Amino acid sequence: QVQLVESGGGSAQTGGSLRLSCAASGYTYSKKCMGWFRQAPGKGREGVASISIGDGSTRYADSVKGRFTISQDNAKNTVYLQMNSLKPEDTAMYYCAAMSEPYVCNLEIYKYNYWGQGTQVTVSS
Repeated sequence: QVQLVESGGGSAQTGGSLRLSCAASGYTYSKKCMGWFRQAPGKGREGVASISIGDGSTRYADSVKGRFTISQDNAKNTVYLQMNSLKPEDTAMYYCAAMSEPYVCNLEIYKYNYWGQGTQVTVSS
């Protein structure tokens, strides 16, 4: 059974930083893709960043490029999202997700089969 457990959410002020972690268990970690998505109140879920476990290639939503960094620790089966220069519009529930098949790694949400429970990020002005 695949489990994704997020941690690291919380509150920050504009310009601050937070780091989210996603620990994966029961998941065939290699040659797959993991991503971070977020959902603000009243809005749809949107992709934030993805990382290919095989080659480490990454993709980012335009809204977070240059501010957020996704990374992996294969030994710990953990993916991170370092969020810097936070803005109030980054406020959302953040979800870790993983693909079950070796699709092209990007932020197309329909490709992600496994989801964590989410962690709240709140940025105040």
